[in-house]
Amino acid sequence: MSQTSPRTTTPPTGPDVVGSPSTRTPGERPGDPARVDVAHTVTVPAAPDVVFALLADVERWPLIFPPTVHARFLERAPDEGGPERLQLWATANGGVRTWTSRRLVDPVRRRISFGQDRPQSPVAAMGGEWIVSPADAGSEVVLTHTYAAVGDDAETLGWLEKAVDGNSRAELAALAEAAREKEAGLETAFTFRDSLHIESTAAEVYGFLDRAERWEQCLPHVARVRLTEDLPGVQILEMDTRTADGSSHTTRSVRICRASRSIHYKQLVTPALLRVHTGSWLLTEDDRGVTVVAEHTVVLETAAVAQVLGPDADVRQARAFVRDALGRNSSATLRQAKAFAEGTSGA
Repeated sequence: MSQTSPRTTTPPTGPDVVGSPSTRTPGERPGDPARVDVAHTVTVPAAPDVVFALLADVERWPLIFPPTVHARFLERAPDEGGPERLQLWATANGGVRTWTSRRLVDPVRRRISFGQDRPQSPVAAMGGEWIVSPADAGSEVVLTHTYAAVGDDAETLGWLEKAVDGNSRAELAALAEAAREKEAGLETAFTFRDSLHIESTAAEVYGFLDRAERWEQCLPHVARVRLTEDLPGVQILEMDTRTADGSSHTTRSVRICRASRSIHYKQLVTPALLRVHTGSWLLTEDDRGVTVVAEHTVVLETAAVAQVLGPDADVRQARAFVRDALGRNSSATLRQAKAFAEGTSGA
C-alpha cells in the first residue's frame, strides 16, 4: 500500500473532554488502599441511542477507541440488557494490559456499569460507569472511574491517574467522532476475508504465523521485522512492508496470540490511508487439515484519500485499493504458511 507516511493511532480532534478533579477516600479498613473517584465528560453530536449502541458493542471497540487492542465477550447480555463478562486488551502508558470485567447493561436508562474481576497489578480495584443522557447538541456522555492501587504509594497512584486520564480522554474523543460519523451515515469501516485450506495441523500453521520474525526471509513483501513478546501471548510486531510501486511503509501492531487457534492484532502505526486497521488469523481444524482465515477490518482516513490516491479519487476507489493491497499480502502469507506447514518450504 503506497503511502506518503505512516500515522500513529491518536484520538481525533473534536469536542473537548472535561475531566473533573479526582477525589480520594481512605480505605474502609486499616491497611486497605485509598479509593480514587474521577469523572470525564464529553458532548457528542449524535442521538443518545446511537451513542449507547456503540458502547454496548464491545467487540467493535478496537475500531472506536485508540487504547483498545482486542475485546471478546465471555458472557453476553440479551438485547434487553443484563449482566455480561468480557476480556479486554488495551494500551496504557506505553504498555499492553489485559483484564476481565463484569458489566451491567441497562439500555432503558442508557447506563453501563463495569468492574474488573481480575485486576492486574498495580491495579487493586477498578470500576466505573458509562452514562449517556440527552443534551441540546445531541448527547452528554459521562465516564466515571473508581480505582485503588496496590501498595497505595504515590508513584503507583500517579501511574494509574495518568493511565485513567489519558485513556478516558482518548476514548471519549473517539466515541464522539464515531457517533458523529454513524449519525451522518458515513460508511468508512469495512471488513473482508481471504482463506486457504492447508493439509497440516493447526499447530504447524500457527507456528509459522506466530513466529513473524521469520517472515523477512520468506515473504517478498516484508522488508524488515522486529518482534518482541514481553508477556506470553502478547506481541509487538514492527514491520516494513514493500508495496507494488517499490516504495515501503512501516506498521507497528499489538498481537494477541492464542496457541493454535487465533492471532488478533491492531496496528498502532498505520499507513496514511487507514485511520484504524485490525485483523486476525483464525485457524479451524477438520479431518483433512486446517482452514486459515485472514480477516481485516479497516476504517478509512477519508481526509487522506486525495493525498494518497490523487485529487480525483473517492472513497469507493480507496476501499478497492485497500482491499487489493491488504488482500494481496495476506494471500502471500497464507501461501507461504501452506508451503511451510506442508513441508515444501525451507523456511
